[in-house]
Amino acid sequence: MKTRFFRLLFALLIICSSVGYATAQKEKEIEPAEKGTWQHIGTATVGFKTDRDVVVVTGADAFRKLKFKVKDAKIEILDMDVIFENEEHQDIQVRSIIERGGESRVIDLKGNSRRIKRVAFVYKTIPGFNFEKAEVTLWGEK
Repeated sequence: MKTRFFRLLFALLIICSSVGYATAQKEKEIEPAEKGTWQHIGTATVGFKTDRDVVVVTGADAFRKLKFKVKDAKIEILDMDVIFENEEHQDIQVRSIIERGGESRVIDLKGNSRRIKRVAFVYKTIPGFNFEKAEVTLWGEK
């Protein structure tokens, strides 16, 4: 009886952890754009605790700069790790509070234009009067 219970518990744990991974990872197909234009790369909804999201970029295009735009609530972006197609990465300490409707500073990527494979970032919503979750959009400049 105990063995059956532990098997059931283990199976439930595996199912729950795989569902969490599938919802945390977002994928965005990038279309080619003109040099010097800002292009939407991905969107995430930020919870009230510290959270981590990964935006996977398929059909990657080359970008020189990145920035975040924020809707619905104030957030604190802590860190961002940009992983390029050649598996090199650039760890960026953002450490910025961004007001609702605001945007981050422009973040220059090392080197010239770089093809991005995925962007992982750590952030949290700063609870306000309305207790809304923030929506964060990631943008790249060609």
